[in-house]
Amino acid sequence: MFSSDVYLFYFVIFFSLLMSLPTYILSHFASSPYGKHSRSGKSKTTISPSIAWVFMESPTLWLTFLIFPLGKNYTNPLAYILISPFLIHYTNRTIIYPLHLDKRAHNKFPLNIAVTGFIYNILNAYIQSRYVSHYANYENDEWFWTRFRCGFFVFGLGMVINVWADGVLLSLKRQGGGYKIPRGGLFEYVSSPNYFGEIMEWLGWALMTWSW
Repeated sequence: MFSSDVYLFYFVIFFSLLMSLPTYILSHFASSPYGKHSRSGKSKTTISPSIAWVFMESPTLWLTFLIFPLGKNYTNPLAYILISPFLIHYTNRTIIYPLHLDKRAHNKFPLNIAVTGFIYNILNAYIQSRYVSHYANYENDEWFWTRFRCGFFVFGLGMVINVWADGVLLSLKRQGGGYKIPRGGLFEYVSSPNYFGEIMEWLGWALMTWSW
């Protein structure tokens, strides 16, 4: 029955694209109340940042593992190869990154932001895992390995930058003393190397999947 979800698949894609514009516009007028933008009294319900990250990023793992066996490409080794970078990134984001957060930090994570992230990641995990496991066509794809190698290089370089920059930022937080501006490396050339690295990752992912 799940094999006939083509309308749901394209609806989720369209809905995600539709929501990107108001989200982009809203981001110019309001900041999410966490991290350096935390304000006391802004959010009535908050949770531990570590729990928040695990909660909101977790759909990218458990939903992927639930959806993947239902696709027509379930027995195709190329589908497993292709989904691996996606799972590697989100294993870091869901499990490894939260373990490195400072448990002594006073700033809490707004529950409404965590719930919003959870919903987004349900949509994202569904789109990505369903495409790779079901809608991608691997038959007679002569360019698969060329795209994969090039895309994986970009993805891997982006992830190295992302993880390195996160490590620098987490180190500054552990030192305490309030908000600090990081120095050195890509921080001298890019305002947010962690986001820059993640953008590179998803550009590489787009090249690997060739899903546009």
